[in-house]
Amino acid sequence: MIVAEVVRSGFVESVHHGVVAVHGGTSIGDVEKPFFPRSSSKPLQTVGLLNAGLTPREEADLALISASHDGEPFHVERVRAILAAAGLGPEALRCPADLPLGVVAQRDWLRGGGGPERILMNCSGKHAGFLATCVVNGWPLESYLEVGHPLQTMLAGTVSRLSGEPIAALGVDGCGAPIFAISPLGLARAFLTLVEAAPGTPERRVADAMRADPELVAGTGSEDTVLMTRMPGLIVKRGADGVSAAAMAGVGAVALKISDGSTRARVPVLLAALRRLGLDVPDLPEWVLGGGVPVGEVRAVL
Repeated sequence: MIVAEVVRSGFVESVHHGVVAVHGGTSIGDVEKPFFPRSSSKPLQTVGLLNAGLTPREEADLALISASHDGEPFHVERVRAILAAAGLGPEALRCPADLPLGVVAQRDWLRGGGGPERILMNCSGKHAGFLATCVVNGWPLESYLEVGHPLQTMLAGTVSRLSGEPIAALGVDGCGAPIFAISPLGLARAFLTLVEAAPGTPERRVADAMRADPELVAGTGSEDTVLMTRMPGLIVKRGADGVSAAAMAGVGAVALKISDGSTRARVPVLLAALRRLGLDVPDLPEWVLGGGVPVGEVRAVL
């Protein structure tokens, strides 16, 4: 189903199809068909780590463990500190070496003569949380990304419990970790569970940490950071391949997938879905440029 149009100079030149699950409102498309939620599932996995005995140095660590961070210095240093508290160094990470995800952070890193490193990879916070949880439980470290590892078995159970669905398929995410297929509706249901959980529970601790330190969840000026900063009470988590999920207690939750994996339609569709819940959302246009200036935009057509 078409969920967004790309308008250039008043002419629709492209369209994006997708599905939008609105828990508390009207959904669009087959929202019960399983998909890979990619990094939008990270907050659910962090809940599992807490249930398995992870004790963060401070609650802000939970925001970074749930993050797809931009690789800014404050992100990297916190990942390093999480590992150090577990008696580990960056060499224990099994995510691939990468450059910072953020444009500015990447530019600054390259100008300083740096190259790809595992700790810079946007999922390194999650991997540090994985490793710290393995240390607590005495689980093997070298094999923590294998599907049959006790950590991954536990995380699959957590995602299933929070989404209210069985895991429909297993895959390998971009960072090398297993990814568990659920439906968009299940992802929205899980996000609502996080924000509406009782204070002090693992679910609520993750939601509260994300809201308290949104810049750790993404980065300076990134979409998730901006939305959580401008909309107090909201949690948002982007995912690769055109995925996003968000929730606010007492209001509802949304989860979306742009079918072609495009990121340019993600924010306009997410904002339109949040409006369906009656929320007052900020104006964050996704401009279409011509000659370096805006000549159109990507607009949701929900």
